[in-house]
Amino acid sequence: MSDTLFIILSVLTVATALLVVLNKNAVNAAMFLLLSLVGLAGLFVLLDAPLLAFVLILVYAGAVVALFLFIIMLLDTTPGRFPAFKPMTIAASVLGAALLALGILSLSERAVLPLPPKAVAVPTMKNYAEQLFTTYLLPVQVVGFMLLIAMLGVIVLSKKYTPEETK
Repeated sequence: MSDTLFIILSVLTVATALLVVLNKNAVNAAMFLLLSLVGLAGLFVLLDAPLLAFVLILVYAGAVVALFLFIIMLLDTTPGRFPAFKPMTIAASVLGAALLALGILSLSERAVLPLPPKAVAVPTMKNYAEQLFTTYLLPVQVVGFMLLIAMLGVIVLSKKYTPEETK
């Protein structure tokens, strides 16, 4: 039963994550992001980490997706209004691809996850906090920074361009 549930939640998470990227309607993409986060929370529950699942639903699905929806609806992003590629857009895309390649390369060289401490039998909030602020501090900060960049990207992309600005 656990394997079947894992497969169902994995397929749900990956499929909705792909729909987030491929969807042209920003509101629908945000809703698929919500479904992807729910699938991820289900995977956390299967890993016997209900606190992380609850925090994921509360913080990301509750606050961040609501903030994204607020920004999307406030700025009225309709498809087809974006200007043609400019040199700055191409340079930013190349830089982003280079950073992604460097990140994947650095992960492939050190692809060993830290082992949990053997003395801990029952997960407590203190253990979660200790791991969060020591071992996993950098990934948490990177995710927060990426969310900030995504919010700024929504604001920049939804700016209304007039013919005078495109010169």
